Amino acid sequence: MEEKITSTIRLRMSAKDAHYGGNLVDGAHMVHLFGDVATELLIKCDGDEGLFCAYDNVEFLAPVYAGDYIEAYGEITSIGNTSRKMSFEARKVIVARPDISESAADVLDEPIVVCRATGTCVVPKECKRK
Repeated sequence: MEEKITSTIRLRMSAKDAHYGGNLVDGAHMVHLFGDVATELLIKCDGDEGLFCAYDNVEFLAPVYAGDYIEAYGEITSIGNTSRKMSFEARKVIVARPDISESAADVLDEPIVVCRATGTCVVPKECKRK
């Protein structure tokens, strides 16, 4: 692989993303973000959205709450004939501070890694445009 292909998206977790008590966001939401990152990676690499085949590993490392800002990052680590291996990391970059007020938040000096994963996607040969 000549040049590293990466993608990063950042978004705020809202109250509608909170699935559990205490405004805790479901860990599956991070996996959903990784799917969006994977789609962009495949478009950059092949000009097609491709298909996600499997996650090899998913680790949930820290809680995410409504009001937190999450940065989901991914990169293609290996390119096969039609397969693309990828690694992902979700980082909390802004943390909600409901202990201060309903609208308080802090930008973190160091992001907190909340989830890591690796997986494989494929782009059928007939769909590849690059």
